[in-house]
This record gives sequence, structure tokens and C-alpha cells, in this order.
Amino acid sequence: MSKPLPALLFALTCALAAPVHAAERTVVHAGHLLDVDSGRMLVDQAVSIEAGKVVAVQPWSADAAKGARVLDWTAWTVVPGLMDMHTHISEEAETADIAAPLKISPAQQAFIGAMNARKTLQAGFTTVRDVGVYRGFADIALRDAINAGEIPGPRMFVAGAYITAPGGGGEITGLPAGTVVPREFRQGVSKGVDDVRRHVDRILDHGADLIKVIATGAVLANGTEPGKPEYTEAEIRAAVVEAAKRGKFVAAHAHGAEGIKRAIRAGVRSIEHGSLIDDEGIALLKQHGTWLVADIYDGDYIEEVGTRDHWSPEILRKNEDTTLAQREGFRKAVKAGVHLAFGTDAGVYPHGQNARQFAYMVRWGMTPLQAIRSATIDAARLLGKEKELGSIAPGKAADLVAVGCDPLHDVDCLRQIRGVIKAGQPVALE
Repeated sequence: MSKPLPALLFALTCALAAPVHAAERTVVHAGHLLDVDSGRMLVDQAVSIEAGKVVAVQPWSADAAKGARVLDWTAWTVVPGLMDMHTHISEEAETADIAAPLKISPAQQAFIGAMNARKTLQAGFTTVRDVGVYRGFADIALRDAINAGEIPGPRMFVAGAYITAPGGGGEITGLPAGTVVPREFRQGVSKGVDDVRRHVDRILDHGADLIKVIATGAVLANGTEPGKPEYTEAEIRAAVVEAAKRGKFVAAHAHGAEGIKRAIRAGVRSIEHGSLIDDEGIALLKQHGTWLVADIYDGDYIEEVGTRDHWSPEILRKNEDTTLAQREGFRKAVKAGVHLAFGTDAGVYPHGQNARQFAYMVRWGMTPLQAIRSATIDAARLLGKEKELGSIAPGKAADLVAVGCDPLHDVDCLRQIRGVIKAGQPVALE
């Protein structure tokens, strides 16, 4: 349980603090601190922060805090800033209205993205990988606004637009005949190797950090089937090769077993969803060192809310076909020692509820430490940013989250956020 005094002190700090001058040192006095690199829970620690980075982690003492601004987090357990590798922050949660993305103006979408970014950060997620948006490049604008300090939000790595086949899983489908979808919603629609290359280049020219390829049909796109491949291996490889020329990687949306295997063989960095993966696919993940990012929470959300709100029978059927299979595949992947990173598909469900997935990951084969590592140091490795992010260690970004209990005993307590610091700056919590 949290204590009133530390909570009050932290609230006052957040309310009163202007941006910290680069020369000012802050020390977080942590009652407990999880070292995700070693797996050890450290007691009574002092985390020294300067210029947005951790400069020292050591046992608490008066000398450690001398001359510094002190944040009293002695009542709580401190973990590294959490990282969600599969989000859609620029968009609202899924609804029964398949045309909803077309009804939102660019200005409205900017406000929605800003609201979702704030909720995500306040939920303890200081870094996200945002893997696509229907209105192309809206995620890039949101990332840039956060980086410029114009709005609060997590550190974002963004895909810009979907590389998707015409009428495929990255399109707005199921619309009445004759509906014209504006070009801004079809920035990455590609058919054939040369077209894929051209659109990859265009998306990267606009500032994307990665490429998202829709390798199979989707659960939430009417008229597409999750198990059906939508790109050839050659088309996916073209995206991988073109992205690699710019130092970027490809994440592949892939539900079906064959689409998963095509994407792995083509050289993608990560498989997103992986719902219908088979044993051969798991072996290929292991062989190639490909990451699996499995959103094993939101099948329950789709079933509950989709049934209540009368989502299309097709979507509910596809969700039923994939939910249990995805969780069983996840369990096998854990057992096989596959690279696994935390990703929720936030935007299917309301933003800010990302931590609900931790309990599911433990239920389906992970230890609490493994689940936490998937959202910290392992997520950083997926991004290729493990020297900068993912743990509370000297030289890394000062991203810290305080929770109200011990997550190694009850991983669901990662939903009990008591404090957040991103790049050395306290985040105001509602």
C-alpha cells in the first residue's frame, strides 16, 4: 500500500516542477528497485539522474543525495519505464462502425492522438512502437510533437503507413459499394515487388522509423481472412531489403501459419500477432532470431465489447478462431525460448490499459520476471536500443515507473501506477 506522505511529495513535485536544468541532479529514493538485467529486487536504492539520464544506481545514503533534488519513492517498487511494441496511438479504440476512421478530420485525429499519448504515458509506458495508422503519417506528426515537447507522451517509434495489398488487411474494408477512400488512407497500398519498394521508400522519406507489412488478412478487417497470405515472400523480402538500405527494419502483421513463415524467411524483424503459428513457424522464429509480438489480451476485449456493441459477425467469428490458438502458440513460443516482446495492439481496446496483458502472459507460460523483461530490456533489444533504454542503469534514459506492490509476486500490480518519470522528468498523473 502507498503511504500518504510520499504520494503528496510526488504530487507536489509534479505540480510545481518546471523542466529541470541540465546541470541539476535528481535522486529517486526507491524503496525497492527491480534490476531487470540481473532479475534481482534491490532494496533502498538511490537512482541519480542528470540531463535526462541515469548516472548512478547505488544503496541509499545521505551522501548519495547530497546537493540533489530528492523524490521520495520509498513506499513503492520501481521498475524501468514500460515499453509496448504494438500500439496505434493516433487512433480511437475499435468500434462497430467500420467507416469511423473516415469520419475523423485531421485536426480531430491530432487531438485524439495527443489524448491517447498522455494516457499511455500516465499508464507507465514511456516508450512505444506505433505500428501503423489508417491516415498515413499521422503517427509521425504525433511523434514529432512529443519529441518537441509540445505535448506529453511516450517516446515513439512509428511505421507511418501500412504496406498492404489492395483490399487487404491494412485497408479500410467492408464499406458500401462506390465509397471512395481518400488517398491519405492508402499511402502504402502496394501490389508487386516494384510497387512495394516504391512505397517503402516513400514512407521512409516521410520520416518513418520502421516499416509495417500486412502479410496476411486481419481479424478486424471485413473481407479478409487471418489465415490467408496477402503477400508473396518476394514482396515481403523487397520491403525488408529496401528498408535495410536505410538502416530500418520491417515488422510483419501475420496471423496465418504460411504468411508467418513467408515473413520470417523474408527477413522481417518481428512477427506481429502470430495467431495461427505452427510448430514449423516457431522453429523458424528460433532459427532466424525473429521476434514474436503477440497481443494475447485483446481477444477477450473483442469478444466482450464486440458482442455487447454488435460488431460484425465476421469479426467476432475470426476473433474466436484466433484467440485461443494465439495463446497456445504463445505458450509454445515461451517454452521454445523464442525472442518475445510485449505488444498489446492498443487501439483495439481503449488506450492506457496496456498493462492488463501482463497477467495474460503469466497465465500462458511466462514468469512475472519474463513478462516484465518483455516490456523493458527485451523490448529495447527488439528496437536495437538496449544501450539506451530498457533498464535502470548508468548511461540509459531515466525512465522509471513506481508501482504499489511487488510485481514479481503479482504482475498485475503493474496496473497500480504511483509515479512515472520519462527522460528524467516527472509525469503528472490524473
